[in-house]
Amino acid sequence: MVLTEPGLAGIVAAIKEGRVIFQRILTYTLNSITKKVVQVLFLAVGLLMTGHAVLTPMLMVLIMITGDFLGMALTTDNVRPSPTPNAWEIGNLTVAGIIMGIGELAFCTSVLAFGAYHMGFDIDVLRTLAFIVIVFGNQATTYTNRERRHLWSSRPSVWLVVSSVSDLLITATLAIGGIVMSPLPASMVAGTLAAAAVFAVILDQVKVPVFARLRIA
Repeated sequence: MVLTEPGLAGIVAAIKEGRVIFQRILTYTLNSITKKVVQVLFLAVGLLMTGHAVLTPMLMVLIMITGDFLGMALTTDNVRPSPTPNAWEIGNLTVAGIIMGIGELAFCTSVLAFGAYHMGFDIDVLRTLAFIVIVFGNQATTYTNRERRHLWSSRPSVWLVVSSVSDLLITATLAIGGIVMSPLPASMVAGTLAAAAVFAVILDQVKVPVFARLRIA
């Protein structure tokens, strides 16, 4: 560390910035674990439920692209510095990510089951539904993971909000318009988005005590 001004103020600022960066890396890691759990297990659940692969290679690419833009936007997010010196608790972090991933998996599976058994969608339309539910579910868990307390405790950065809105608009447009996928009714897209918002609030209630127990702060 090179001090360019007299006194210790520079050290304090550097420590604060380091802890802010640590929190952003922590959120990125949590999101990565959560998404890996969901995407791997959801493919297996979808295969068992429908007898077909519920995501095509093109849909997987689109999911990765939307997720990458959201992940990059997290580098600009508004976060609080860590309250204490940082230490990587990889085991606890992995457990937290798996718990959040299982929560998102339950949400995605429920929506897919609704489309398959209640709405009677064919496999092509179910693939579109699987695509949007994963994107919307990833949005929900991103906002729950970014905040150690309740998700409304801090305001997300402008770039994160812009990225989220862009991802949602692109996803909805592709699904409703049937672009590179079978079209899905607009009412189903809107209903899935609303369900994702409710899911985020419910998962947030689970997250707070889990993060506290695992000392993720």
